[in-house]
Amino acid sequence: MKEKAQATDGDHLLAVLAALANPHRLRIVAALVAGGRNYVSQLAREIGISRPLLHLHLQKLEEAGLVASRLELSTDGKALNYFEVRDFAVQLTPAAIQLAAPSLTAKPET
Repeated sequence: MKEKAQATDGDHLLAVLAALANPHRLRIVAALVAGGRNYVSQLAREIGISRPLLHLHLQKLEEAGLVASRLELSTDGKALNYFEVRDFAVQLTPAAIQLAAPSLTAKPET
């Protein structure tokens, strides 16, 4: 399994903040914490958004390392993609930003 970037990695910090800077994504994380792991169709119904939109948001959360997915077969042979929240903590302080900033690969706009 690929090791996740450390908290002081500027690009990882940006990915986490961007992933959490959306109300749908916050609702997804909250629903997964409250109900535990869930598959896409059920989660879409619970949150009240379409499956394609949910997939886009889950992809962002997964890329940031905040959720993990696992494809499983149900008893009737259907493939179900389950998602669950990964343990994470983000301490956003001026000092944490100072540590992360030098490792940013994105160039500032001029």
